[in-house]
Amino acid sequence: MKYDVADLSLAVEGKKRILWADNDMPVLASMRERFAKKKPLKGMNVSACLHITAETANLARTLKAGGANVVLCASNPLSTQDEVAASLVKDFGIPVFAICGENRATYYQHINAAIDHQPMMTFDDGADLVNEMHTRRKKDAGRIVASMEETTTGVIRLRAMANKGLLKFPVIAVNDAATKHLFDNRYGTGQSTVDGVIRATACLLAGKKVVVAGYGWCGRGFAMRARGMGAIVIVTEIDAIKALEAAMDGFEVMPMGEAAKVGELFVTLTGNKNVIRPEHFRVMKDRAVAANSGHFNVEIDIPGLKKMSKKVVRHVRGKVVDEYVLRNGKRIYLLAEGRLINLAAAEGHPASVMDMSFATQALTAEYVVKRRGKLAVTVHDVPAEVEQQVSRLKLKSMSIRIDELTAEQVAYLASSGEGT
Repeated sequence: MKYDVADLSLAVEGKKRILWADNDMPVLASMRERFAKKKPLKGMNVSACLHITAETANLARTLKAGGANVVLCASNPLSTQDEVAASLVKDFGIPVFAICGENRATYYQHINAAIDHQPMMTFDDGADLVNEMHTRRKKDAGRIVASMEETTTGVIRLRAMANKGLLKFPVIAVNDAATKHLFDNRYGTGQSTVDGVIRATACLLAGKKVVVAGYGWCGRGFAMRARGMGAIVIVTEIDAIKALEAAMDGFEVMPMGEAAKVGELFVTLTGNKNVIRPEHFRVMKDRAVAANSGHFNVEIDIPGLKKMSKKVVRHVRGKVVDEYVLRNGKRIYLLAEGRLINLAAAEGHPASVMDMSFATQALTAEYVVKRRGKLAVTVHDVPAEVEQQVSRLKLKSMSIRIDELTAEQVAYLASSGEGT
């Protein structure tokens, strides 16, 4: 078995982490049990470009139980949990190509190793794997039955490709599923971003002026959690409806140019490029902290920050805080090289949240195989029946029961004659 991980001797600790996360992933566990009996993915070569975490490991175990031949590579150079990667290889027989801290060249070598697996189905978190198969590995795209995309940034890229007629195979926008963005993005990103910032800086959020760039599901989740810990939260937006929602949720809303003058901690969660730029850094307070919780490290203009700095001091606190000394003497602290702060400095989302997201991934994979060759080449939503099944199983695991419609209510909703 070919693989490339940091150190196989880390597998003992990695297995503990995987099984610990599994305790909080009952929905995925129930699917793994069914998959092991039914083998809905039998014979499918699957390549997954995801964050290599304990939660992802349990998704990989589920796909393998379903009969798939699974290979994993990282979707971010800093998000790999090396002990988990080692355990997947040693204990579960799943090839992994991922090393925490790998450089760009190695990152793409690993993506290409996953494509060498000759996948028939892909899982992506940011669309780097799919993009590679649409640019430098076009011949490999012909085998793909469908791909599942996990994050907002990836869906944006894929919809752009579809709109231009460039997409070569069907994609399911798992990120847009309610069981993903309502819970994973809002509650998962909200909590894990706070966790990453605090682990990186040991700062007190109470009383701190926190600027949240973007009020999508991730942004509103982080804004909610930061305020809950006593922060004074400011939101920046480019969408009028989201800005209005933020204002009515009780947050200050202003342009980044104004927020930069008063903020102390800045976190980007937009999926866009250069949200914080040199003109913003120039007016920030001394010792302002900048972090990113969007998928790619382009949300903060790091080359621009470096160009306007007279000195850069790496790793002033652990390995995730770099100090940029501007020519005016002010210091800006950049966390995790502008990469995902919740994974680079913490452990990502709680397993109980990823339980829903990855259960949706697994069920969507089964759905795709059943409809092999019948899906249009475009970006599809997750089927409503998949969403409902995941939600019902999650409620059951939480010992929560809900009402059912009576026969009278069913008839009423289907009629139009009865009024006041």
